[in-house]
Amino acid sequence: MEHTVTTLPAVREPGCPFDPPKELIRAREHGPISRYPFPDGHRGWLITGYDLVRAVLADPRFSSRKELMRHHPTIDIGDFEVPPAAPGEFLLMDEPQHGRYRKPLVGKFTVRRMRLLTERVERITAEHLDAMEQAGPPTDLVTAFAKPIPSMVICELLGVPYRDRGSFQENIDKFLGGEVGDEELIAAYTATQHYLAELVAAKRANPTDDVLSDLLDSDLTDEELRGVALILLAAGFDTTANMLALGTFALLSNPAQLAALRADPSLTDKAVEELLRYLSVAKTFMRTALEDVELGGRTIEAGTTVILSYNTANRDPERFTDPHTLDLGRQEGGHLAFGHGIHQCLGQQLARVEMRAAFPALLTRFPSLRLAVPAEEVGLRPETADIFGVKSLPVTWDA
Repeated sequence: MEHTVTTLPAVREPGCPFDPPKELIRAREHGPISRYPFPDGHRGWLITGYDLVRAVLADPRFSSRKELMRHHPTIDIGDFEVPPAAPGEFLLMDEPQHGRYRKPLVGKFTVRRMRLLTERVERITAEHLDAMEQAGPPTDLVTAFAKPIPSMVICELLGVPYRDRGSFQENIDKFLGGEVGDEELIAAYTATQHYLAELVAAKRANPTDDVLSDLLDSDLTDEELRGVALILLAAGFDTTANMLALGTFALLSNPAQLAALRADPSLTDKAVEELLRYLSVAKTFMRTALEDVELGGRTIEAGTTVILSYNTANRDPERFTDPHTLDLGRQEGGHLAFGHGIHQCLGQQLARVEMRAAFPALLTRFPSLRLAVPAEEVGLRPETADIFGVKSLPVTWDA
């Protein structure tokens, strides 16, 4: 029988900050695909199963184009005409436009190049741990550790003056955090665009040794470079910052797994992959069918909007054993935390380098690290946020 999910939940179950909302878990129990009635009356689909999410991500018959995303999953936007993605913002484009922007970047984010950054990331991490130790407990791990590390790394890669990090961090929080109104969100997005336009102009005048300056030799216009820089800046900062904070929260909430990682640092690579799977901070994405597509025994009609639930796909019991358990020794790989197909996260290797450096360094420096408040008092980002995480993470240790 066809199962229907009537609304996307706004909150998670009390006491279960790391699990997908129960409505989505129940939907997956009914099957990998459910009907979803959008607030404007459009009848779309919600895909919660691993195999089907992966299939859609690899299928060019499902489009990422922004202008085709006419149906918001929680808001009736009426007759509002969604514009195409701004030049350079390639995540919301299909081929060949997507490839035109992505291709010049691929060689700059290879596994080898990102691993060459390891020593620098380790130094940045150590500097912030030094500052934490000097200031003494308690502290908010989000502002002291989770945000500044990826912020400094992406600033250096793009050639953004680190003194400007505060303003762009604040603006990115606003347009990705899911807690401000439309007017404030648009203002934050516009301010970031203006800043990046000035940055591109400055690089044209005085190129430096960074990714953005390297792209000046391509055929991309200044407007396109601004859009590319926005994608790299937002994705390179917000996702990793939330993984570092939420990942630490998850480890502190699972003492046995934390003890295993402390006892055996060689578990670090597996621990990072398992935290990516278990937390899936990039929760959902959408696609639009360009033609009729048979999927999971259903016909997805042309023009239909499909919601892809990454967090339930990464908790699919048909793909992962005991999927709701954090197991740092897990043998099964292949999670979808970075997506799949042509839109798979360009900066995934950079994120891995940052997490592989940051988690063990934090746990080694502060062996008595623990939450400074009860777990239920840790403030979570709302489900409306593009990237899930914690607003703050008060921690303490034995000084």
